[in-house]
Amino acid sequence: MILSLKEIQAPIIQEMSEFEQKFRQSMKSNVMLLDKITQYIIKRKGKQMRPMFVFLSAGTTGNINDGTHRGAALIELLHTATLVHDDVVDDAHYRRGFFSINALWKNKVAVLVGDYLLSRGLLLSIQNGDHQLLKIVSNAVKEMSEGELLQMEKARRLDIDESIYYDIIRQKTASLIASCCAVGAASSGSDSEDVEQMRLFGEKVGMAFQIKDDLFDYGNDEIGKPLGIDIKEKKMTLPLIYALRNTTWAKRQKVLFTIKNQSHKPKKVKEVIEFVKQSGGIDYAQKKMMEFYHESMDMLQQFPPSDYRNSLQSLVQFTIERQK
Repeated sequence: MILSLKEIQAPIIQEMSEFEQKFRQSMKSNVMLLDKITQYIIKRKGKQMRPMFVFLSAGTTGNINDGTHRGAALIELLHTATLVHDDVVDDAHYRRGFFSINALWKNKVAVLVGDYLLSRGLLLSIQNGDHQLLKIVSNAVKEMSEGELLQMEKARRLDIDESIYYDIIRQKTASLIASCCAVGAASSGSDSEDVEQMRLFGEKVGMAFQIKDDLFDYGNDEIGKPLGIDIKEKKMTLPLIYALRNTTWAKRQKVLFTIKNQSHKPKKVKEVIEFVKQSGGIDYAQKKMMEFYHESMDMLQQFPPSDYRNSLQSLVQFTIERQK
């Protein structure tokens, strides 16, 4: 049975409540426009799964403390900064059903708001001497940037194979969840071996999470994101990579031509989706997702049983069985 996020939060309900207040405080500014925008960001926050990973990882490996709270705020500040900048890069006007910052206040303001959030995260760590946490998160931001650029580079040529796909999602998505788990363990006073174990656990979770997200592109309903959006944006994801690898040369060339030149046509996008489904691409991607999930569970079992570990396990299950 899949637990709800509220049930999963049970061991850290107090920490999550305190986190909301501290995170709001960490974004405050004397500049009225900036304060107005940061309040808007807080109002449209999502499921807050990242701080949950931080607190549950800390509880699984040791004790939750003030450093854990700062680590959760650091990750949320830097992640929010990257999302604000991503919306500018993608010229996106919506995020989670809300208008993006650049849609409401234009690109110049959005870039500066992202810079401000980044600086608040850096200062929060430096002022409290959380250098190890800052190093973990800064490395994740570096990898996320590299992953996005690698995907852009490869999208032009449509030559992504399975190993490159894994490199991209490891950097672009898995690195952030890995940093959440590593920050949680590091803040709890764990040794370097346990911190690395939790980082690898988070990386496996992140890989499964991204494959799940890619599978939404081939769903029957428009949930999570618009159907076929990855194909329209010429993103080569695992279901498509598998389908292209297991077809004839002529069919492969035809599908690649469609993606490169006709992906703006809904009818053509549907043809590609149908090709992927018939070629077994969906089943293969689901199989790979479950492999990463089981690897992460094996890693988690190496830590002592606790309510925190149970909730962390349920949170991972939630990420791969979610419907949006």
